[in-house]
Amino acid sequence: MSLKKRVLSNGLASVFQKGIRVLEQLFLVPFFISAWGAAYYGEWLTLTIIPSVIAFSNLGFGSAAANSFVLSYAAGRRQEAANISKTGVYIISIMVLVAMLISIIAVLTLDYFHVFDKSLIDSQEAILAVSILIFAQLLTFYLQLIEAYYRAAEKAALSINLITSKAAGNLIAGLLVLLLGYGIVEFAISQLLVMLVFMIIYWVKGRQVIGLFKVHSGKKDNTILRSITTKGLSYLMLPLWQIIYFQGTTFVVRIVLGPEAVAIFNTVRTLSRSFNQILYMVEPTVFPELINQIGKGDWKTAQKIFRLSILGVFTLSVIGFVFLAVFGLWFYGIWTNNELEVPEAMWYLFISGMLLNALWYTTEMVFRAVNEPKKMGFYGVIAAFLSVFLTYLLSAQIGLVGAAIGAVSLDLILVFLVMPEGCKIMRMSFKGLIIDGLTDFKEFIFNWQDSRKSLKNNRF
Repeated sequence: MSLKKRVLSNGLASVFQKGIRVLEQLFLVPFFISAWGAAYYGEWLTLTIIPSVIAFSNLGFGSAAANSFVLSYAAGRRQEAANISKTGVYIISIMVLVAMLISIIAVLTLDYFHVFDKSLIDSQEAILAVSILIFAQLLTFYLQLIEAYYRAAEKAALSINLITSKAAGNLIAGLLVLLLGYGIVEFAISQLLVMLVFMIIYWVKGRQVIGLFKVHSGKKDNTILRSITTKGLSYLMLPLWQIIYFQGTTFVVRIVLGPEAVAIFNTVRTLSRSFNQILYMVEPTVFPELINQIGKGDWKTAQKIFRLSILGVFTLSVIGFVFLAVFGLWFYGIWTNNELEVPEAMWYLFISGMLLNALWYTTEMVFRAVNEPKKMGFYGVIAAFLSVFLTYLLSAQIGLVGAAIGAVSLDLILVFLVMPEGCKIMRMSFKGLIIDGLTDFKEFIFNWQDSRKSLKNNRF
């Protein structure tokens, strides 16, 4: 299959995936509020900080092993790729055990200090539900490495579709639980069952697709182990800053403004970022091809993929900004049954962050494509701490509007830090990104128009 056809297949799969992802984020919210109430739902969001932290942490060693695997496989070093897979499974399994131990200690410590007793949710139910969700998240530690099998085999679209099926399963299972009037424990169990079935199917199919292990039997390699460990620690900085930012700002709003403010803050952030899911379709569409071209040493094609990605995502973000500025608050009222009151300034601040997010988020993938995540992680940690601090300071002064300013500040900081470094990694200047990118964009449009004309002529 040609590069264009693979990108198209990845794109179509990503469209469906993000559609399900938007539904997963937005569709259940009114059911949560209706079944549990706004304050109870806000407390549930606060409790899920713990499994969310676990979910982010799997991106470390798994990503290091996964990207090393794809780069070696693309370069034709098949035995090395098999060794990376074997070594990756070994170190990821160790991290699962470590994460399990840390999670047990964390839950017991919080219970000892009666943190769960201060919630609107029954403490025993809270502990059980959080523990089940943590176990479900531990299973995803292997996800990144298995996903690398599909990418290396140039079957990224299949991987995306399988992951989408899991998200759809989560959505359906969660909806059934809420409609049947069950609580947080049953909701957590439903998510765990979906995860168990998915991971088994995903693993078996991934090994079949790559076909590598029928010929090459991987072995644990200490040199590879050290390399994955070193890069894995760097990759851990990526989820670390996201934990600091997303969970930190949620926690700050809860402490300063209360549980109902958490519900407003998170629902506004979720809806204002809903169009981001369309923007994020670009990354899974082009990243498998970007890393493969870099692995093959074809920097000219890789640079063109990167330039088109940046301009394409930013164009979509402008469209999204206008759409949400016109219709967003109206839809928010319907979505939340008009039970939550949102300051207009807060809404416009959040959607403005989409324009900035489009630029730095798309650039971020090049750090992973060359398997050098350290600087991106460092930049993210700095921006996250500053954002949480500003959220605390400004929310105490001007309420939810101040919280929004603090949250959006992260995107502004990362644009100035990430984009210049990303261009450097891709061996181009920022000026070249704009000028050559516009040329690529025009060429892309002309080729698309020519293809349509050719297709139309062939019909007659």
